[in-house]
Amino acid sequence: MLLGILTVVIGAMSFASGAWSSTETDDGLQIEITRKGAGKQVVLSQGAKEWFMLIEVTPDNAVILKQEKDHERYLVDESETHDRPMTADDVDAAITDYINSVKARVRKK
Repeated sequence: MLLGILTVVIGAMSFASGAWSSTETDDGLQIEITRKGAGKQVVLSQGAKEWFMLIEVTPDNAVILKQEKDHERYLVDESETHDRPMTADDVDAAITDYINSVKARVRKK
């Protein structure tokens, strides 16, 4: 339900560059979303663990960076490049999917 509220809040807000939204879930997961040009950045944190996703969109392509860190140790550090730009809906869907995947992993532990 909280993700639904977060999605409504994000969808209803008009993000200027640097505008952000922040919320905390019932299990203590802090979620911050920031507008970065035509893309977005999301940082999720819980204690010493942190998950990060950045989507940069240019007229020619889109780059997605993902990192996961526990204390100062990186567990995941990956990037992917798409040969076309992502639409705003594509960016929102990718951010939502990433948030849902992190939330599912946090609940399992």
